[in-house]
Amino acid sequence: MSGVVGYWGAASGAQSKDLINKCTEAARGVGTSGFVYPRPHSNFNKAAAYGIACWGDNSYFERRGRVGFTASLSASGIPGAADIRIEIEAGQLTLSRDAFGRATLYWTQVDEVVWFSSRLDILLAIVEAREVSLAGLYGYGCFSFVPAPLTPVENVFAVSAGSKMTWRAGESEARGPVLPAIERTTEFLEPERAVVDEAGAILRLRGLLEALIRRQLEHLPAGPVGVFLSGGLDSSITAALLVRAGVSVRAYTLDFGAFGFSELPFAELVADALSIPLVKVPATPREIHNAIEPTAMALDTPFGDGVTAPLFLLSRAASRDTNVVFNGEGGDQLFGGWTNKPLIASSVYGDHNPNGGDFEREYLRTFHRLHGYEQSTYAEGLQQSIARLHPFDWLADALDASFTRSLLHRLRRANLMIKGAQNIQPRATALGLAHGLAVRTPFCDRALAEWTFEVAGELHLRGPCEKYLLKRAVEDWLPAEIVWREKRGMGVPLTSWCLGPLWRAAGDWLTPGALESEGRFQPDLALRIASGRFSGHVQGRRIGEILWLLLMWEAWRKTVLKEHHKPSYLNSHWLPARWLQWRVSGAENL
Repeated sequence: MSGVVGYWGAASGAQSKDLINKCTEAARGVGTSGFVYPRPHSNFNKAAAYGIACWGDNSYFERRGRVGFTASLSASGIPGAADIRIEIEAGQLTLSRDAFGRATLYWTQVDEVVWFSSRLDILLAIVEAREVSLAGLYGYGCFSFVPAPLTPVENVFAVSAGSKMTWRAGESEARGPVLPAIERTTEFLEPERAVVDEAGAILRLRGLLEALIRRQLEHLPAGPVGVFLSGGLDSSITAALLVRAGVSVRAYTLDFGAFGFSELPFAELVADALSIPLVKVPATPREIHNAIEPTAMALDTPFGDGVTAPLFLLSRAASRDTNVVFNGEGGDQLFGGWTNKPLIASSVYGDHNPNGGDFEREYLRTFHRLHGYEQSTYAEGLQQSIARLHPFDWLADALDASFTRSLLHRLRRANLMIKGAQNIQPRATALGLAHGLAVRTPFCDRALAEWTFEVAGELHLRGPCEKYLLKRAVEDWLPAEIVWREKRGMGVPLTSWCLGPLWRAAGDWLTPGALESEGRFQPDLALRIASGRFSGHVQGRRIGEILWLLLMWEAWRKTVLKEHHKPSYLNSHWLPARWLQWRVSGAENL
């Protein structure tokens, strides 16, 4: 695992020693590669204190002059390709994150000192109070992740992707750092003139793809690299680019056995076409059950999508053979993938105005989580406080229509900033780094991303065909059955698991007694969801998605927050799973 932790602020001599001890203790056992001790600076009323610890192959440390330094972390393991960056100069601290959000960076302020870390769990070892943020919990329920700048912990915050935060020491009479200045460092803009020439755009895109894979080939291991291959278009393109570049590749794919819709045949088809070995990683209910707590620990913050534990298993399997893995994450956000079509259709054919509040509401509904069910979900004592929270505020910047001219590009920008940078990318990196892997994501490329906003929307979405231009650009690299098949997404059989072989395991986390003891959810919430009594809209695969959302929250608060989890012996989940089996048949297809 790689990471960074440090502090900056004003402290007396005795306080400085305490800061050093805390920072050293937080990084103990991980092997620091750099540490700077406190130095005085006249801009502080007290002595300036700063220090940092870096560890792992993906973190980098560089001194800058007599009193400054830079620390960074690269998910890809390529020096210079920083995903987070910490800069300390005379009297100034700057924290910044890359626009794609591959790595996380958290901060909090204790008295006159700003603490920062790439890992929330390490920061929690320093912060004495560990209260759950109600806004963070509610945001998690709305999105399946905690929207930045929130975190699930009160008074701990995240640096937003594509932005930087700067603290400056006050004047000599001031007492330490002032509130940070926040600045966007990256904006995706749609120009007035769009690229409409299809043939020219295809050639340009092929060139961009081949150029970006060359930039990803630094510091590769002597043996094969790994590629996570689902059989979908984006991961298949990544594998094809590596093979075309002459890289030795070993592919890894999930095998769900008899559960759910299997995409294994498509992964096999791609591996055969590219002549690369394919490692099938079993994702059985037993494997998933055993991975729940390790996954929560690796993720560090709660992520409630069902792919998390399966991706943990993929990362663990790949780490036995290599230290670099490639994935195809980000393709949907860049090229107008399938999640855009329902919202575009709703805006075109329905009564939802893209420039009105209904549009934001419809976008929020695409997450299919607990927004709109607050009175049926949360404990009675939290209802009034939750009613004062407005999740649309967390979408406002990403859905700002002033940066784009067309609806599709507005959605693509929002998906890059929200679904990509706050969910898909950071969880992929966290799971990889937890297994000592450098995670390389070719579609997270600035030149490619900026160019896609120059392309006319009808080249991205041609009638019902999503990612049209991308498919045309690679149609001679892969079998037609892969390029032109309809998108399904990873078919994680959550409902079949949760109402079948994982039924009792779910009860260990979600029994009424445990939820009542926690005091945040209504005690019978999980049982109402499982039995179909929660909502007529939460049926079929949505049942498993919501149960998994709750389960991963409970696993996170036990493993990372270290809250006491109180199981109940009055556990109705000990009832035989067969009493719910009638709901399982075909549930994942609903």
